[in-house]
Amino acid sequence: MELTLAALLACTLAIFAWIGLRAGADQGSLDDYITARNSQSALTLTLSFVASGLGAWILFVPPEIGAFVGPVGLAGYAVAAALPFLILVWFGPAIRQRMPHGRSLAEFAEERFGPLMRFWLTGLSLLYMLCFITAELTALSAIAGLTGKLPGHWVMGAVTLTTLVYTSWGGLRASMATDRLQGWLILGLIVAVCVSIAWTTRDLQTPLPAPPSIPLAPGLGVAITLIIAVTAANLFHQGYWQRIWSARDDSALKTGSLWAAIITVIIIAVIGGLGMLTVMLGKDPGQPPAPFFVLIGGTSPWLAAIVMVLATALVASSVDSLQNALASLLLTFRHQTGTTTIRQARWLTVLLMIPVFLVALEGISVLRIFLVADLLCATAVIPVLLGFWKRMTPMSAIAGCIAGLIGAVVPGWIETGDWMTGLLLASFPNNTPTLGPFAGSLLASSIATLLVAYGSNPAKRTH
Repeated sequence: MELTLAALLACTLAIFAWIGLRAGADQGSLDDYITARNSQSALTLTLSFVASGLGAWILFVPPEIGAFVGPVGLAGYAVAAALPFLILVWFGPAIRQRMPHGRSLAEFAEERFGPLMRFWLTGLSLLYMLCFITAELTALSAIAGLTGKLPGHWVMGAVTLTTLVYTSWGGLRASMATDRLQGWLILGLIVAVCVSIAWTTRDLQTPLPAPPSIPLAPGLGVAITLIIAVTAANLFHQGYWQRIWSARDDSALKTGSLWAAIITVIIIAVIGGLGMLTVMLGKDPGQPPAPFFVLIGGTSPWLAAIVMVLATALVASSVDSLQNALASLLLTFRHQTGTTTIRQARWLTVLLMIPVFLVALEGISVLRIFLVADLLCATAVIPVLLGFWKRMTPMSAIAGCIAGLIGAVVPGWIETGDWMTGLLLASFPNNTPTLGPFAGSLLASSIATLLVAYGSNPAKRTH
């Protein structure tokens, strides 16, 4: 079975590479390499947003939330995963109109608030995306062991090398071309997994108990925490902003973003529901918890093969988007981007992956770094989204970000009476997202931004 599974994965990756290399065969300008400007349809954008936004994490996090928190927490997570796409429905066309030749959200921040905000947003985006790609590769290595007993490092290396080949060659067009196949493949394989599980459990005679659920108040706290954390972080995913300029027009962008949000909610709800089903069937979610893999354990080996291909498609689709997004962000950080060649952009894509792959090989959990990155993103999300408000000034945006940093520490400071302990709690020492730092950051950032904006001298406002 291992040889069959290895051959299946090799064929899957070969198809991805073939599609990506074909899409990048006709080389254009560097701008086309990193934006594919004004070329993509609504359907392509829908599939690309879904494929690049979802990753192997959906096989771990939603089922765990479903198993331990219940429907309220799962609903919050589904909304959180979809909300960035809904924000793009409004914000995307607005930023396209203001910056028709733009390439990143950091560029908008500099145009609106100056270079200091661009430095901050670039740093946030890099931290978040590096954590994302490392976590994806680490998760794929774990899944290889949980399903097919394949060497995780070899699977991880194969996916990294394959995506690097076509992404470094073809840029964003290659990533989006493979996203079309990967998007359909992900949707089809999820349906196949659900049908297989339904068939396996069809003979159960005893009525299933109610789904697991914690009390409403804690459940709402988890839901709100997830909405703030996931939404704030995903708004600094450079891959999403590349795609707003790749849209053929505003209508395609709005339609693609809206459908991506709807499909994402459905996928998160379905996969999370399988986590609830695991507990309802009386199965132990495991330690560390992996209820989805507990549920499929002991079933048909072909179901394990389907899950392994699904995980490969999920990781490849998110990793290739992140590879190109990282290169794009650093390339656009330079004011004179035209001095950079496509060849240099390709080498930058390759070089960026070396440290990420080495960290992923160690299998180190990046959850705590991920949570800190999410929190730092929450400090800047309100000032950035208010960028189209005429009262906003560079000072109000900077004040909002600084206040957000302070606000993240205040809840723990108030609770313990010690600001150092508050700082420690804001770094999530238990690897668990808590509402206090996120709510404090968002609230303080919003208040400071609005107060400074209203108090600014109208003559000094940036329009």
